[in-house]
Amino acid sequence: MTYADMFSKVKGMFMEADVSDIHEHLAYQFNITGNAEGIFYVEVKDGKLYVEPYEYFDRDAMFTCTAETLFKLAEGKTDPVLAFTLGKLKVDGNIDKALRLKELIDSKKKQK
Repeated sequence: MTYADMFSKVKGMFMEADVSDIHEHLAYQFNITGNAEGIFYVEVKDGKLYVEPYEYFDRDAMFTCTAETLFKLAEGKTDPVLAFTLGKLKVDGNIDKALRLKELIDSKKKQK
């Protein structure tokens, strides 16, 4: 899988999230390691969700993981806290805001 393929799939998954109930600014950078290596960010701003293939310098938190781990997180098949505990997900930055990533994932599951 190429970075472009991975980013396209991830963007589609994240864009399904309902962020209308999130009233604070959240900005996450994802550093993908291994296969499909690259960087992208997810931002919630003014009730809208943005997913872009760039580095985000004013981020709240930065996640580092493989594309496989990221897909499992985005699909709700792996709990972010468990992935962190098992060393499959590295988190730097504001932990409180990092934990809000689960809200984005859960809001996507509720819509289905």
